[in-house]
Amino acid sequence: MNAVALDDLAFDDRGLIPAVVQDAQNGEVLMMAWMNRESVALTIEEGRTVFWSRSRQQLWRKGETSGHVQHVEELRVDCDADVLLVRVHQVGAACHTGERSCFFRTLEA
Repeated sequence: MNAVALDDLAFDDRGLIPAVVQDAQNGEVLMMAWMNRESVALTIEEGRTVFWSRSRQQLWRKGETSGHVQHVEELRVDCDADVLLVRVHQVGAACHTGERSCFFRTLEA
């Protein structure tokens, strides 16, 4: 597998990169959030997810208040280096609604 350096990531004009969070055991997509350079570095350093909150304009550690932490097994980078896949071991719910995944609803046709 090819490794990509933090400096090689393609952050957007706001300095952000989308991060799709996936259950490392069963492949379920748990959530999508945004990361900046600092949050990616902290995620690697701490071994748990750290995101950038666009609404609060600050870093947030997943599970900091809820206890629903995501322990990172692996960070993957797509072919254009502009999307991250964060494979985690989820403790509790990933969604702020209490659902395991943020993708618990279907879109009506």
